[in-house]
Amino acid sequence: MSFGRTLFAATLAGTLALTVTPASSQTLRYANQGDLKSLDPYTLNESTTHAHLGHVYQGLTARDKDLKIIPALAESWETPEPTRWRFHLRKGVKFHNGDPFTADDVVFSADRVRKKGSNMQTRLAPDVKVVKVDDYTVDFVLPSPNPILHNSWDVWYIMDKKWAEENNVVDPTPVAATTPSYASLHENGTGPFMIESHQPGVKTVFKANPNYWGKMEGNLKEIIFTPISSDATRVAALLSGEVDVIEPVPIQDISRVDSSPNAQVLKGPELRTIFIGFDQTRDELLYSNIKGKNPFKDARVREAFYKAIDIELIKTRVMRGLSTPSALMIAPELFALSKEFTRPKFDPDGAKKLLTEAGYPDGFEVTMDCPNDRYVNDAAICQAVVGMLARIGVKINLLAQPKAQYFAKVLKQGGYQTSFYLLGWTPSTMDSHNVLYDIMGCRDDAKSSRGEANLGGYCNKEFDAITDKVLVETDTAKRNQLIKQAYEISIKDWAYIPLHQQALAWGVSKKVNLPQRADNLVMFHWATKKE
Repeated sequence: MSFGRTLFAATLAGTLALTVTPASSQTLRYANQGDLKSLDPYTLNESTTHAHLGHVYQGLTARDKDLKIIPALAESWETPEPTRWRFHLRKGVKFHNGDPFTADDVVFSADRVRKKGSNMQTRLAPDVKVVKVDDYTVDFVLPSPNPILHNSWDVWYIMDKKWAEENNVVDPTPVAATTPSYASLHENGTGPFMIESHQPGVKTVFKANPNYWGKMEGNLKEIIFTPISSDATRVAALLSGEVDVIEPVPIQDISRVDSSPNAQVLKGPELRTIFIGFDQTRDELLYSNIKGKNPFKDARVREAFYKAIDIELIKTRVMRGLSTPSALMIAPELFALSKEFTRPKFDPDGAKKLLTEAGYPDGFEVTMDCPNDRYVNDAAICQAVVGMLARIGVKINLLAQPKAQYFAKVLKQGGYQTSFYLLGWTPSTMDSHNVLYDIMGCRDDAKSSRGEANLGGYCNKEFDAITDKVLVETDTAKRNQLIKQAYEISIKDWAYIPLHQQALAWGVSKKVNLPQRADNLVMFHWATKKE
């Protein structure tokens, strides 16, 4: 997928825009290493996209600065019975074009988010019935109890049914779409900001919504977002005052930014887990010199890859200490029993032996898909993995691309197009079930959203059965034991290679007060800027 511009041109145009557009104290200029490809809120399940669109769209619920669930478009909710949730909608809310927000929009959005082409299908299970009770009351009827039904609804953004029908965007825009839809270039939300202009790859301008139903804590009237892929250019723009906020700050530049007179780095733990996955589905890998078979179907090969990666070297050399090596596919803050798991030791000799036992004494060749503008030092991590696997005879052909091209490739409609890949994941529910279901669940049922982000197709039916029990178990202690069992199964299968949780690093002007959330969603409606 292409924006029709080179990254150089995008960076140059963005930099020029920064230098020629006049600004007031209530204009905040923001630069990210990645772009905002689509304004359709169901195109890409990715936190930077969610953060951008969270300024213009809203969910029934929201999360506060401490990630606590709070009311948004729904004022309140209750469970009159274990399998029925009732949401009472906020009255008097209008979309940006003036259309009133009602229950019809919720029912429409529930249907749209579960349609083919949506990358947000796991936000609402296909067997949940969404029933309009009246114009401001909606029931969600479940086949079985679900105590975390609404945990990820803060980024399930509600769309205007009438607007979508009038503009022929009833169906979501797929991430691999080559032609933009009206919804991918225009927005009509209920949020505190409106998008005045959107030039993918160049600049997006947000203006404060004068008719916003709520109260903004911040004082911003305008946000100008410019994608700047070059680390050096992004940091220079912050230090010169051309931009007020950048994300992320390259690890090697943190001390430089902190020592500058006009900017600082906001640091903190992040809940995202960076991991590596394998194609465990195809009988023959798409991108390998091994024909007629798939080495990754052999657990010994997956174990060999795991043990060949020196996670401490990645921590010290690549991440410069700003990462926490992980034994699990979830941050320890989100699972009470995480301390009971220990990461296997780095063992290249053992890895080489395992490859020989599996029938690959001379290793093999495979392509690794990796984003180069999505996570902290993502391409450098992949380069390090290439070198480590070379020590056991595996030749990795690294394909590192901007996130737009990366996601368009690996999420291509008709089948996930990758053999070996790096990905990051923050559970939207702040709970293990999201990881067990979305990332690790079998995706062999076309009618289910299970495994929507399971690019490699790992599948264990016993694991899925436990995941289903986790969803309905309301006793915390019992639920944690079930989660532990599921992780133990995946570890025995060598299903994935969890690497680490990276640290947050936002570069912020000293004129800006910006709260930082551990889910890495940069939310500017809380920000204030002074002269």
